[in-house]
Parts: sequence; structure tokens; C-alpha cells
Amino acid sequence: MPKMKPSKSIAKRFKVTKSGQLKRQRAGRRHLAQPLSGKGKRRLRRAAYVLGKAARNYKELMCV
Repeated sequence: MPKMKPSKSIAKRFKVTKSGQLKRQRAGRRHLAQPLSGKGKRRLRRAAYVLGKAARNYKELMCV
């Protein structure tokens, strides 16, 4: 059986932390952010984490 190739699109969107969690960016900062308050835009700057089964599936696709 050949080696599995990692999914490059998944690998570019997520980083694996030291504890093994998947870190991701929050959506909603690209454009149309004018109506958001400053506080809302600052919150979008913070990283988010992928949880549960989705994280396990993504790690499998990343070959981690």
C-alpha cells in the first residue's frame, strides 16, 4: 500500500499545536467588516480551535 499524501488545502488552513490541537483562523475578517465594532474585529483576530470528530478527520487528512 502506498503512503498517504497529505491534503495540502487542509495543511495550509490548520496548524497542529504542541498539545495536538488544530489551530485555525476565524472567518469574517476579509471584507464587509465595517459594521462590526472594534471589539468584534479584535475577537476575530484571536485563534480558534477545531474540536471533536472534525479535528480527528482533519488530522487524518494531514497525515499527522
